[in-house]
Amino acid sequence: MRFKAALIDLSGTLHIDGQAIPGAVAALERLRAAQLPCRFVTNTTKDTVDSLVMTLQTLGFGISKDEVVFSSLSATRQLLKQRDLRPLLLLDRRALPEFDDVPQHDPNAVVVGLAREAFNYDSLNRHASMLLTLQSAFRLLHAQPAAPLIAIHRGRVFAEASGLSLGPGPFVTALEVAAGRTAQVVGKPAPTFFAAALDHLGVASEHAVMIGDDVRDDVQGAQAAGLAGVLVQTGKYQLGDEGFGAPAASAPDATVPDFAAAVDWLLSQ
Repeated sequence: MRFKAALIDLSGTLHIDGQAIPGAVAALERLRAAQLPCRFVTNTTKDTVDSLVMTLQTLGFGISKDEVVFSSLSATRQLLKQRDLRPLLLLDRRALPEFDDVPQHDPNAVVVGLAREAFNYDSLNRHASMLLTLQSAFRLLHAQPAAPLIAIHRGRVFAEASGLSLGPGPFVTALEVAAGRTAQVVGKPAPTFFAAALDHLGVASEHAVMIGDDVRDDVQGAQAAGLAGVLVQTGKYQLGDEGFGAPAASAPDATVPDFAAAVDWLLSQ
């Protein structure tokens, strides 16, 4: 087999808004039967690893925490601790437990993820340190020129059962423009994110493949990091995504209808 490991996106690739994509559970079992090491990678900014694993198990995927799900939240937590940063967190309240052991008093950094309650001017710290506004983040960045702006990811959209919804990317851009700051992106498509995920598997990037529904963050991000990239036409996929970026070098290594077809392609290599 050409590949020695697979990185697999979650939302939009294995499931959408609490529903497993048809054929995905069986396809993952086929991949396991082929004894190909897998790592599940996600840019989620609202779910801890424990809650992700629980959701996937409920949907029928035989995934354990030990296997591991590598998320942009956990990567951000590692970064904050390594740099001794005290974050002001603009996150969904469900993600906050991921940062329980990270000091947050007298913040000297801003971390932005998907936080619907925080992304409006009517949300006035209803829960003190839990729900913070974009205005709070801007004022911190303005007052502390050295404070880093950290984006858990800057995805433009994400898929829900009702359709595509606005992701955190536009809000990250708003803070960049207002504060005159460039955000550090932690999750996909940052090359360091893919490298960290593969490091746990002990596999070089040229022997790995990324399967996902986002042509920019999943596929082109992986390709820029040296992996092959497979685009599935589920989740946030839009007609013509496979041609995004024009040059042939940026085209997906394969574009397939869904995760089951991606596994078919992978096992044929």
